[in-house]
Amino acid sequence: ADLQKCKIDQLLIHQQIELLEIITGFETNNKYEIKNTLGQRVYFAAEDTDCCTRFCCGPSRPFSIHIIDNLGHEVITLQRPLRCSSCCFPCCLQELEVQSPPGTPVGYVVQTWHACLPKFTIQDEKRMDILKVIGPCVVCSCCQDINFEVKSIDETCTVGRISKQWTGFVREAFTDADNFGIKFPMDLDVKMKAVMIGACFLIDFMFFEHAGDGRQRSGVW
Repeated sequence: ADLQKCKIDQLLIHQQIELLEIITGFETNNKYEIKNTLGQRVYFAAEDTDCCTRFCCGPSRPFSIHIIDNLGHEVITLQRPLRCSSCCFPCCLQELEVQSPPGTPVGYVVQTWHACLPKFTIQDEKRMDILKVIGPCVVCSCCQDINFEVKSIDETCTVGRISKQWTGFVREAFTDADNFGIKFPMDLDVKMKAVMIGACFLIDFMFFEHAGDGRQRSGVW
């Protein structure tokens, strides 16, 4: 898979716009294209949840996301269990398991409790802390990108970034289809690159998955 090539230090994730969702407002399974910096698709990602779960749980829903390469092989599976969506309950924060190949955990994205900042810890398969992801105090966009900084475990050094990219007034207001960019160190272990992709999807659901209704979407804070 292209992700295993050490020269890859950036990926672009484009959520596909669902016409049915725009017309009816009914949430459908999300689909994404994952591209390299040349705009070439390297993966396709598809959410797998039933309509009842999407309707009842909204953006807080548990999900499985299957990431498939251009040959049709599933190379990464993301599993998000149902957890509390409020920072007022630090004992029940968000978590995502990353499997590669499917069925083999390679890492986890674990929400870290903080009074005002969205914070996450990137862990390996042994639950050892590897990196931190820290977002802005106010997660909202107005004509600009929203950056979640990827930092060393002691938070002293920035080594990458997950960016929610501004897509224009019409798309921001009336759809929840988002674009993201992921930057990570070239020499980052391939397993941790997969976990970084998982972190991007978790951030999307937590902060930007609210249906477009003309209002500014916000996160769970």
